[in-house]
Order: sequence, then structure tokens, then C-alpha cells
Amino acid sequence: MEFAIIETGGKQYTVSRGDIIAVEKLSDTQKVGDIIVFDKVLLVDNGKDTTIGTPYITNASVNGKVTEIGRAAKIVVVHYKQKSRYFKKNGHRQPFVKVMIESFK
Repeated sequence: MEFAIIETGGKQYTVSRGDIIAVEKLSDTQKVGDIIVFDKVLLVDNGKDTTIGTPYITNASVNGKVTEIGRAAKIVVVHYKQKSRYFKKNGHRQPFVKVMIESFK
């Protein structure tokens, strides 16, 4: 089975053809259906040979298609100090992009 390890958004993902991964928001200009090229490829395994980069493999890329753009569930952050009437409550929703992996180069 062919797979690769890519780096995007400060994280590493193991991907193979047909996988759907949720990555950090890439840019404001992305739309559903756009093609994304991940050029930071750390490892490629085609079933017979394994290529390992130092740290990246030159001229290697993984192509994917944007399937969904959204935001994750809300995380509530509370700061509280007892006996001093200090209470702050904030929420955060992390944006993400779901990408379907189509091909390796």
C-alpha cells in the first residue's frame, strides 16, 4: 500500500490515496473543490521502496482536493480567582479544512 508522511500547519500526517484529513486552515482564499499541493513530504513508501527525506524529499508532492471548510466545536476557557470577584469566560472555535488525498508525485 502506498503512503506518505506530509507536514502542514506544524503537524505531521500519514496519508494514502483516498484518505480525508482535517488540517489547520490554510488561507482565506481556499474554496471547496480547490486543489492543494503539499510540498513538505517527509517520507514516501510505494510498497517496494521507501524514500526518507532530510528533512524533506526534493521534487516530491502530495495533491489533495478541498472537500469541506469549517470550524471545530467550541472550547470554553475560564479564568477564575476565588475571593477576588475575578471571572473571565472566553470561547474559541478552531478553523479547519478537510482535504481528500488524490495523488503522489
